[in-house]
Amino acid sequence: MVFHLEFKPKHKASIYLILIILCFVNMSCIKKINLYQGDKDDNENTEKSQDIISETDFLYPFHQEAENIQAEITIHTNSPLPNIETLKAEFPVLKYNKSWLLMLTQDDCKHAAFSCTWAAINGKPLSPQYFYDLAHLQAGDLPPDIYYLGKTLGSTDGAGNEIRFSFTTTLLSEWDSMNVKTNIHKGFTENYYRFFMKSSLIWGNVREMLNYGVGIAFHDVMANDVNNENDILKHYEIAQNIILEKLSGRGCKMLAEPNGNKTYVNAALSYSPIQTMTAQTQGIKLYPYQDSQNLNKALIERSFYNPPLNDKRNNIDMIKAAITDELLKPKEQRSAIYIGVHGTDTGWGELLLWINNEYGKDGLDNVWMPNQEEYYEYNYYRTLSVINSPSKIDDHTLKFSVSLPSGQYFYYPSVTINLSGIQLENIASIETNNDVTGLSYADYRDGIMLNIDCRKYLFEHAENFVKRYEANPSDASNKADALYFVNILKESAKKEALKKRLQ
Repeated sequence: MVFHLEFKPKHKASIYLILIILCFVNMSCIKKINLYQGDKDDNENTEKSQDIISETDFLYPFHQEAENIQAEITIHTNSPLPNIETLKAEFPVLKYNKSWLLMLTQDDCKHAAFSCTWAAINGKPLSPQYFYDLAHLQAGDLPPDIYYLGKTLGSTDGAGNEIRFSFTTTLLSEWDSMNVKTNIHKGFTENYYRFFMKSSLIWGNVREMLNYGVGIAFHDVMANDVNNENDILKHYEIAQNIILEKLSGRGCKMLAEPNGNKTYVNAALSYSPIQTMTAQTQGIKLYPYQDSQNLNKALIERSFYNPPLNDKRNNIDMIKAAITDELLKPKEQRSAIYIGVHGTDTGWGELLLWINNEYGKDGLDNVWMPNQEEYYEYNYYRTLSVINSPSKIDDHTLKFSVSLPSGQYFYYPSVTINLSGIQLENIASIETNNDVTGLSYADYRDGIMLNIDCRKYLFEHAENFVKRYEANPSDASNKADALYFVNILKESAKKEALKKRLQ
């Protein structure tokens, strides 16, 4: 039996339009790849009717991070050990033995936190007037005016390995703006609406930033009455549950006070997951080499560096002046330079480049720039951990251990330990237990410094950046990222195998 379909003229335009739309959707669907599971479709979450890449890519499994770690370090020497009583192990004030602390918190969940701040630090493309998402970056669909700083930005760990700058971005997890999808139109040049600034970060961008060590913080919540502590407290829990869902179990333990509203701070004092906070008024100014207290629930002061009236300087000029003035002081008298900002632009990228070139890995290499969560955790370890005194195993072997107690939503089990009384030239090798996944060491004063990283999935994380490089080896940034994460690992056959895959 043969059916003959006849379309009347008045219906032809509609039929043609439907066919065009169907063809466009079919051509523009982009496969979602989760690199933690290999090249695998996730049909449950893949959008079928929009021109997008799925927001989600691989994410470090923060919800399974190691807790209450007992790290063991065994040192083998090529000459007889000195008197064991002369050996002393301790935490320095700042990680990697840096002499000053720099932190930055970006408020209002700004799109620029990804396409400007994060991008500048990690050697990604920058645009003077447009914005992009992770999905754009993955698809190679980028603004027409992109340029590059030509390097990644950071300091070193004192042993020759790069440690990139970090910062904190605030979230607006109760707002629908974080769920907006990304439009991909690679090669389309009639307009660039897809690169206009979104109302906020989207979750896919946040997940990617977390992979690179960026911290997160509560900011505004959708309370009916932002002057009512109980209402804000209720919404902290609502916001936290959304964060845990969207970030695969990665929780939030920080508050960046919005709008100078101390009701948020008072409510946070009753909300146990929030352990560290920042505000521009009525906080404590950090003096790292003078402060030794546990900073739990402490309100840390930051500055937005807004020029006063009739001052022709901009905020970036003021930040540079604040840094140079502070560094004229002995390190024991230096306060932390803690910057608050809302939107960032290419001028902020140039500021971070200046810091890298003057005080980072391409300069004096004396700055540590963590996010506030990481600084809080390091201070927690330094004040509450126990380093067991080194013990002599034989004439050429000593061993000591350090306990790293965990708090809720702790994700940075990484510390520096200075061991005095032994010289690098006398060390044949250093071994650790399985709790230690990353290790580097170097000479420091009258002994050595050891940087130990105890993140449980550090190898898997590095391997997935290697997979990214293998999927697109022509992208130099992919190789730089892979090398960065591989170099953090302690020496092992598995690390060498990853290095070979990058040759």
